[in-house]
Amino acid sequence: MPTLSRRAQLIALATAALVIAATAIAGVALNRTGVPLHADAAPLFGFLNPHLGPGTPLALALAIAVVAWGPPLASRLPWRGLLAASYAAALAWTVSLALVDGWRAGFTERLTDWTEYLHDVPRVHDIPAMIGEFTQHVLAGQPQSWTVHVSGHPPGALLVYTWLDRLGLGGGTWASVVTVLVGALAAVAVPVTVKALHDERAARAVVPFVVLFPGAVWMGVSADGLFTGVTTTGIALLARRRALPSLLGGLLLGSALFLSYGLTLVAVIALAVVLVNRSWRSLLIAACGASIVVAAFAAAGFWWLDGYHLVVQRYHQGDFAQRPYAYWVFGNLGALLLSAGPLTAAALALATSSPATTATTPRTPVIRTRSSGAFRTTRKTAVIGSRKTAVIGSASAGGAGASRTGERRTPGIGEVVRRSVAAVPRVDAVRGLVLAAGLAVLAADLSGLSKAEVERIWLPFGVWFAVGGALLPAGSRRWWLGAQAVTALAVNHVIATSW
Repeated sequence: MPTLSRRAQLIALATAALVIAATAIAGVALNRTGVPLHADAAPLFGFLNPHLGPGTPLALALAIAVVAWGPPLASRLPWRGLLAASYAAALAWTVSLALVDGWRAGFTERLTDWTEYLHDVPRVHDIPAMIGEFTQHVLAGQPQSWTVHVSGHPPGALLVYTWLDRLGLGGGTWASVVTVLVGALAAVAVPVTVKALHDERAARAVVPFVVLFPGAVWMGVSADGLFTGVTTTGIALLARRRALPSLLGGLLLGSALFLSYGLTLVAVIALAVVLVNRSWRSLLIAACGASIVVAAFAAAGFWWLDGYHLVVQRYHQGDFAQRPYAYWVFGNLGALLLSAGPLTAAALALATSSPATTATTPRTPVIRTRSSGAFRTTRKTAVIGSRKTAVIGSASAGGAGASRTGERRTPGIGEVVRRSVAAVPRVDAVRGLVLAAGLAVLAADLSGLSKAEVERIWLPFGVWFAVGGALLPAGSRRWWLGAQAVTALAVNHVIATSW
């Protein structure tokens, strides 16, 4: 895998700092002149409020512990034990950051604001009727319009919190607990994906970075944290390549389409997984699973495209549509670097650099030959990074492409498909995931529908930049972990975030 020199790493860190500073300075200047940014702490949505809280000592202790002991523990713990520790540590990190604002303001009341999903849960008396009539209440200025977050999303998110209420888990406390518990699954799903696509060594290197993910500031507590847990788990299941996990992954990713319209861009990351695995069968099975969810909502009376077109209209009805695109297309990048952390700059630099080894130029080809009577087959194995990848080889007498006498025959459909798949350039897993997350963010940024608040909206994409930790030289990882932790702590203690 490619590596960055110490100088290049410093340049990446300085670039991230400059982008954040430039977007912040421009935000201050534009706010002072009355430009409608609708974000007092641009590029973040919130306002300046330096403060400490009950979660401060715990957050500091966790950050120090993970930076000091995270990498060696990640390399030594048994795999399943490491995943359990990753989940527990990520959960503790998220909760400790939330508690910087106090138990009520930082945790239990986060989802009870009039703009949130819980506001409209009491209106749902009949779930099938709610789904069927959902689009009738999306636009503003009409009787019984949905509140801000409900109208801006498909009915899936409202459905989740309504189900919790029906199960006796109503109210802000239970909603926050479930949201954080699901969101922390990303700390398991991301390394599981890396292991399935690349190897366990790279997956272990990723764990400390996904634990100290700066986006935890917004995962505790916003529904986008729940969306992150759902989508990363779906991707991890798809990466397993087996039929049942692929189907379950498709069901989760299909469900994500009805949690947020913007999560359609998770398809870019899913496609990267398929390109790495070359498992088109898994893609087909996952697509069937997603289709089941789409069909279920359609049968209940909600068609995704209708909802999307109405949301675009609703967006332009509000004041936030006045936010200047010229600032936010750049300001969003500053928000991303604060949410995903400065590691994002290094990860993208590494992902776009020339790989040390590629499938087409293997560093160490290994030839294995098996002979049995008149039959002989040859398979080649190319070493890519630290993972060995089987490449379809040649066949001689009795093989798929020739007869015993060397006479050619027309290849079957199965062989044509296999050869076509083999002709597709192999994508390095770690670099592929980072690049896919970057492409998803770029598409969202250029769309003009993501102006501000992307520090939480892009959480399902931003968490994948933590994979870049595996690309860093081992000696540099603690420094970058420290930079990630400092970013989260600074934002949480200086800015009163809101959404």
